[in-house]
Amino acid sequence: MTGDVQAGQKKAEMCIGCHGIPGYQNSFPEIHKVPMISGQSDKYIVSALTAYKKGDRKHPTMRGIAGSLSEQDMADLGAFYASQAGKPAPDTPRTASTTAAALIEKGACASCHGANFSKPIDPSYPKIGGQHADYLFVALKSYTVEGNSMIGRSNGIMAGIAKQYTPAEMRE
Repeated sequence: MTGDVQAGQKKAEMCIGCHGIPGYQNSFPEIHKVPMISGQSDKYIVSALTAYKKGDRKHPTMRGIAGSLSEQDMADLGAFYASQAGKPAPDTPRTASTTAAALIEKGACASCHGANFSKPIDPSYPKIGGQHADYLFVALKSYTVEGNSMIGRSNGIMAGIAKQYTPAEMRE
């Protein structure tokens, strides 16, 4: 399905209340900045919205919003957000601590999220380079949650990766 950037721009008016405010924080399930979605691929936006709609990603607000969207709405929103410049990851990755570098290597993060974590091998995977660290912590931790109707994400690959870390290691 092909998305329409202009239609997506109109539909994104419901998104800007959270995703359009620099530094805006969400308090569920804990305080963290909402993810930056401008510049993500259209396929990733559609994939994420579909996962919220199906309940594979659990967040009450996002589930309610995604539940009201048609496939065309999602395609339009994907086209719109993909057309936005977004915040690119720096050309030179910031220097990770030795501990963080080892944890990133252990998870083989670049093997899916690509060079500088900004060139995913599959367009339905997110660009995580330059993303808010506190959001990445909450997202990574959500893959370890099982059997909770309000919190968690269903993705076997990411669950396997996330479960090898302690919460402190995820934060690092």
